Amino acid sequence: MSKILRPLPLAALLTSMCIAQPALATVVLVKTSLGNFEVNLFDQTTPATVTNFLSYVKAGSYNGTFIHRSEPGFVIQGGGFKYSGNNASPFSAVAQQAPVRNEPKWSNVRATIAMAKVAGDPNSATNQWFINLADNSGGNPQLDLQNAGFTVFGQITGNGMEIVDAIAALPNKLNASFNGVPLRNYTSADATAQRAVTQDNLVLIESISVVNSEVNSASSLNPKANTAILQQQTNSSSSGGALGFVLLGLGALLAVARRR
Repeated sequence: MSKILRPLPLAALLTSMCIAQPALATVVLVKTSLGNFEVNLFDQTTPATVTNFLSYVKAGSYNGTFIHRSEPGFVIQGGGFKYSGNNASPFSAVAQQAPVRNEPKWSNVRATIAMAKVAGDPNSATNQWFINLADNSGGNPQLDLQNAGFTVFGQITGNGMEIVDAIAALPNKLNASFNGVPLRNYTSADATAQRAVTQDNLVLIESISVVNSEVNSASSLNPKANTAILQQQTNSSSSGGALGFVLLGLGALLAVARRR
């Protein structure tokens, strides 16, 4: 899957405001089949995005989904699909709510979680999210600027990145039908024998739940402000975006469904 992510337009906040506002947060626990990690959500500084994310959490929409994209050294991505087990259509898309407005106030550095969105549409984020495995704020891709900047709305805390890194370390190229999808307990020998990939081979999001709703739970965090977006205020001709890879992932999964 392509790593190319190009800019999306979104209203920028003044740097002084980004720095002055505290990063207050709700804490959620993400339980996966490979281990658990916690995320502090930036309720006060990215309120629309956090409200949107929590609406999916409270509805249980993420329970039973799986990590459908892994690019080591870049991102892992989830929130989009569940495994149905139906041979004719093994994957089902998570029902989407109305898109949320972009809020690119924080930088896409390692251990942050951000929303994916449709290429060329800055205010199109819905259910899919990704975790930055590296500092993706600059360089190529430059997520702080692409598509008007991708909204970082939380930060993985504690030893949570050990779990995230373990997910990213799983093989993701063994099965052509699951290209880019991290697979557990699946070897090159399984691939050679053309053994079918099942739910047991996927990294499942078993549940996401709120474990701390105190508004000052992230007072010790120091998120990096997205100052780069201020330099793009006059450039609105960007295209592409992190959902560029989401849509590619969707196409691949639907292709699998059609073949089965």
